[in-house]
Amino acid sequence: MDFNVKKLASDAGIFFTRAIQFTGEKFGQVEKTELDAHFENLLSRADSTKNWTEKIFRQTEVLLQPNPSSRIEEFLYEKLDRTVPSRPNNEELLGHYMQDAAKDFGPGTPYGSTLIKVGDCERRLGSVQREFLQTSAIGFLTPLRNFLEGDWRTISKERRLLENRRLDLDSCKARLKKAKLAESKAACEGEAVPDFQETRPRNYVLSASASALWSEEVDKAEHELRLAQTEFDRQAEVTRLLLEGISSTHVSHEVKLVEWTNMTTTHGHSLKHMHCLPGNKLGIINKGFPNAFAGNPGHSMASGGSSPLDPASAVETDTLKIEEVQAPATGTRKAKVLYDYDAADTSELSLLADELITVYTVPGMDSDWLVGERGNQKGKVPVTYLELLS
Repeated sequence: MDFNVKKLASDAGIFFTRAIQFTGEKFGQVEKTELDAHFENLLSRADSTKNWTEKIFRQTEVLLQPNPSSRIEEFLYEKLDRTVPSRPNNEELLGHYMQDAAKDFGPGTPYGSTLIKVGDCERRLGSVQREFLQTSAIGFLTPLRNFLEGDWRTISKERRLLENRRLDLDSCKARLKKAKLAESKAACEGEAVPDFQETRPRNYVLSASASALWSEEVDKAEHELRLAQTEFDRQAEVTRLLLEGISSTHVSHEVKLVEWTNMTTTHGHSLKHMHCLPGNKLGIINKGFPNAFAGNPGHSMASGGSSPLDPASAVETDTLKIEEVQAPATGTRKAKVLYDYDAADTSELSLLADELITVYTVPGMDSDWLVGERGNQKGKVPVTYLELLS
């Protein structure tokens, strides 16, 4: 190992000199070269960008992966440049459990058949969730991470170098100022009338010699100052260009944010639609629990209505013809549509977000659905797409 003692001592001396100079600036004891207002604004904007980007990045990580242990595991695998082992998420695991239970209960039984269908739906939900997390990590988190670990590190490095160049420049200014003061003092002493009664007028000779030495020192300090100023200006320009590039970073992050927001909205609607798939969409007939929407007494066993498990109810649901349904005299309500909905067949009513429609229920109808009316149009509408108004 090449251990250069002289270089080490020199670096240590520079470090302590800069530390003393920096401390003096903090207490206002030495002069400091100030950056222009535009440069200071660029520095402040860069610091703000870094701080907020870091917070957004960390919180997005928590949002996408709430489990801190999983986040630590992913971080370690990433640092080791290894692939994170694939594991089923909660939805996929639930789907596997349901399908395994169906095999145990018998896939031919009603409960087993329903478990298979719902389990398959949960597995598809898990697959959608997994794809969303992967796309979010690549499309949104990766640009933020690249900025924090790439661009910002470069900016920080150049800023530290600029600060060192500024300290060197101020040190050269102080040295030149000190040399000029000493030269002026020596010149004043040289102008004094020498005592020629002495055999050798020593004071005159020494003053002239000191003045020449300080003149040489001033020339040397001025040369060092010019070099330091050149280095400072060059480094300031490099740092300025990097800081001005923050504007491009904002534009890039805005594009990625909009893309991720659109993807999140689409993903949310997909999950909402899949979670709210009614029984008949899965091929399962809702054999009915009493519909509490309008409190139909006709569903009560005590009032002579059909039993919730009565097969006649299922038949009535299948054979219900929307065009023949009439709105009841009482029990209709207004509802606000939360999401767009495309009718799957002629018995359903397509919906547009934020519109108001009239809804009501009819005996024997699936509790996940209502009859909706908009002007002369009529059809079944999913309850989960509506906000019922009083």
